[in-house]
Amino acid sequence: MTIRLIEWRERAQHFEFEGHRIAYWTAGTGKPLLMVHGFPTASWDWAPIWERMSSEHSLIAADMLGFGLSDKPRSGPRSGYSIHWQTDMQLALLEHLGITEFDALVHDYGVSVGQELLARQEECSGAAGLGKMVFLNGGIFPDQHRARPIQKLGVSPLGFLVSRMLSRKGFGKSFSAVFGPDTQPSEQDLDEFWSLIAEQDGNRIFHKLLHYIGDRRNNEARWVGALKYSEDRIGLINGAKDPVSGEHAFRRWAGHVPLAKAHLLPNVGHYPQVEAPREVAEKALEWLA
Repeated sequence: MTIRLIEWRERAQHFEFEGHRIAYWTAGTGKPLLMVHGFPTASWDWAPIWERMSSEHSLIAADMLGFGLSDKPRSGPRSGYSIHWQTDMQLALLEHLGITEFDALVHDYGVSVGQELLARQEECSGAAGLGKMVFLNGGIFPDQHRARPIQKLGVSPLGFLVSRMLSRKGFGKSFSAVFGPDTQPSEQDLDEFWSLIAEQDGNRIFHKLLHYIGDRRNNEARWVGALKYSEDRIGLINGAKDPVSGEHAFRRWAGHVPLAKAHLLPNVGHYPQVEAPREVAEKALEWLA
């Protein structure tokens, strides 16, 4: 049974990272599994598979800076919302919880955090205890990322206008477009996703969170190279109908890391864990076993 949003909010725990309040969730027993959500949503994305995954793993999931129930700073020394900053936060959370060895499940924006973790491990600069990693749809290969019109405008000099004009209606239309034709979110789903985006007026910093697109380009060699380093312990579960990082990105994965695991969901879009939770959970658990 999927956890209701009101219950999810009540389960939130908090810790402080560089003066900011971060919301996070834990559950289950077994080897720790760090779950890193996507843009523009939050850790609530994991709710459809939370209970199944927690039956075999100790789950850790945080709303990243600028997302969900965590703080959304408008300014400050590190408010550029870089992937490196978000990765620092994830590692600080693991340290806060006393976790030294862990696997990871990452999606969308979170795939860049995952790649940064792998790169730091390869360089011996952090994430020494990282084991296996399962990727879901995301911009793993920058040249395969087909940005949506709202993202393209958001990273332009007029990006601030996107944040000013973004509404529940506009979000719903744009967000639904990345789901599969047969796995569309309901109006209630959209209301719940939007409520987390709009928390603390987070919709007003939408353009700032798009910092990750530039980070991917600037770190392409390092992050894509990290996949080869970890080829024997990573896998990709990919929704083929995703217009952003669908089957075309899956084919690149298979060519770049042929020894890595790969599983294509032919009728699913950009949010596999929401659109096909049972299949995603079972495949992820199989690979992580």
